[in-house]
Amino acid sequence: MSQSRVRWKLGRLLISLFSLLLMAAPGAVAGDAESAWTALAQGGHVALIRHGNAPPGRGGDPPGFRIDDRQTQRNLDELGRQQARALGEAFRKYGVRVDRVLASPWCRCLDTARLMAVGQVESSWALVPDPASSPLARLAELKALVSGWRGPGTLVLVAHALTVRPLLGILPEQAETLVLKPRGPGGAAADIVGRIPTPQ
Repeated sequence: MSQSRVRWKLGRLLISLFSLLLMAAPGAVAGDAESAWTALAQGGHVALIRHGNAPPGRGGDPPGFRIDDRQTQRNLDELGRQQARALGEAFRKYGVRVDRVLASPWCRCLDTARLMAVGQVESSWALVPDPASSPLARLAELKALVSGWRGPGTLVLVAHALTVRPLLGILPEQAETLVLKPRGPGGAAADIVGRIPTPQ
């Protein structure tokens, strides 16, 4: 068999495999989300949520932004506000008991947490990405916060993508929820139970 024929057959096989993966993906995601909601409803877990849609969606805040001035920051748009409200409705639908809510002090995180309306919102710098000048200080605080959670209900954390990545190696979408089972002190802070996609 010629090399071109082998390459053609290999290409067809790869296309078929890719198509099968695409067809299987929605069910896998749905199952993953259902197991994640089940875990949250059982209590003792952490819901780590990236803030809702805040255009332009990538990168940080504009130059010269101030933490005490909403007008200088990236903020939730109407879609982001709808996503936050939909998350709160889903928490209620699945019977998730929320014992504590913490959010980064950035307005888009605080607004997401408040619009969810699942509990009193506290501000925490542990949910802000570490600055390059002093890396790992906030990450260590976040790890301790996650690994030490025992419930009985759920700990809700609303943060930034760049807060999540060093903790879990994942860059979540806006308004995506990662459900974590704390491991306790030492080693990794938690195991990922499942991922709940951005509300549609």
